[in-house]
Amino acid sequence: MLNVLVVDDDAGLRLSVKSALVATEKFAVDEAFDGVNAIEKIKKCNYNMVLLDVDMPRMKGLEALKHIKEYDPSIIVIIMTAYATIDDAVTAVKDGAYNYVSKPIKGEDLIQMVEKALAAHSLISQVAASAPTLTMESGRKIVGSTAQMQKVFHIIDRLSKVDTPVLIRGSSGTGKELVARAIHVNSRSKDGPFVAINCSAIPENLFESELFGHEKGSFTGADQRKIGKFQYAEGGTLFLDEVGDMPSLMQVKLLRVLQEKVFTPVGSNREIQTNVRIIAATNRPLEEMIKNNDFREDLYYRLNVMPITLPALKDRQEDLESLINNFIRKYNEKQGKRIISCTPEALSCFKKYEWPGNIRELENVIEHAFILEESNHLTIHSLPENLLIVTGTELKAKPLVSNVNKNNDLNKENNNSDLVQINDDKLDFNKHKEAFEKEFIIKALTMFRGRINQTALHANIPKKTLLRKIEKYGINTRDFMDAP
Repeated sequence: MLNVLVVDDDAGLRLSVKSALVATEKFAVDEAFDGVNAIEKIKKCNYNMVLLDVDMPRMKGLEALKHIKEYDPSIIVIIMTAYATIDDAVTAVKDGAYNYVSKPIKGEDLIQMVEKALAAHSLISQVAASAPTLTMESGRKIVGSTAQMQKVFHIIDRLSKVDTPVLIRGSSGTGKELVARAIHVNSRSKDGPFVAINCSAIPENLFESELFGHEKGSFTGADQRKIGKFQYAEGGTLFLDEVGDMPSLMQVKLLRVLQEKVFTPVGSNREIQTNVRIIAATNRPLEEMIKNNDFREDLYYRLNVMPITLPALKDRQEDLESLINNFIRKYNEKQGKRIISCTPEALSCFKKYEWPGNIRELENVIEHAFILEESNHLTIHSLPENLLIVTGTELKAKPLVSNVNKNNDLNKENNNSDLVQINDDKLDFNKHKEAFEKEFIIKALTMFRGRINQTALHANIPKKTLLRKIEKYGINTRDFMDAP
């Protein structure tokens, strides 16, 4: 379920936009009545998208856009504008908004634009997990606060403008492939393919065939002609992960391709021209391997023209909370949940841990927590046991109340229930059933501030049933938006 915030001082427009989005059953929609209210809500909840009006009291849309982008540049912003303020909308797009839609807003046009924006945002969200400050093709930025990462993204920006080979260094799980993809999608070869190959996973006797292809009958088992990865990647990027595990003979042949831009398939006499950019990555100490004659020095210098070194997650403490929130957004969308953030206790546990598996391990922990978590915050009860042990986090007993105990408690309380009391002399089942339903729904809406999806989820009421009951009892959900 994707979280959307609709910001407009016109309550009627907010309602119509919200209704159009909710009807698709893909979005959970909140409302804000002006820019100041929107900023307050954005700082409390994770939103994938904001639909933002231009002309509002207290804070105009363009000013609110700047605050939103400063706080979380990954949030998609679509401007809603009247014809008279089209110029402001164009300015907003230059300042980081995805696009604008003119009023009066047609539901079909809005849904189409929203879905396109989310599709474009998908790749950026992936890159955000390991490269949180990167200017993508759209001009939007993913932000990271450490000096190390700022340096990394400056280099990425430079490398996106040239076609030189790239060597990415870093421990396992630091996001080397995602950085390679970021370079590719911002380069002149972005319309070409991105082909990834793990050098440590290929048997040595098949390596040459895998990269360059082979002719039929060129060796035992070659019963048909095969196209190699270099041909698949033509006009694009070939990513050689774990290049330190490449056999010595293949290092020689790769060096020739880098220097002469040609290769020869196994069993063939013809040379094939290639226009492929090479991005390599490794977590191995290549300098030590060169001393031991395990890696060619000339290949190292050919790849290492402009190296990128990714820091370990333990050295990026300032980025940890942003990375956690990125993964919460990802798995909310993937699993249809609406977890807002993690509790202070869980965040403290995350900060104490050194993350030997880096960002990949962090994502695995978040995914694990999503499977177990039943509330709208990630708690220490949903974290892996080894994480709690290593960080010395004390796990207090989680209160479990069975249905039997709940019923016994209700029986003991008798008429002390805070729901409907039966005080009439005449018992009427239907009358009291409806009174109970109405009061129960009002209490649930109050608890979840009028949010239909959240109320339905946590109160265990089918959404269609909840909407039908709200209409039946004449309940106005807007009355609960600012409930204490």
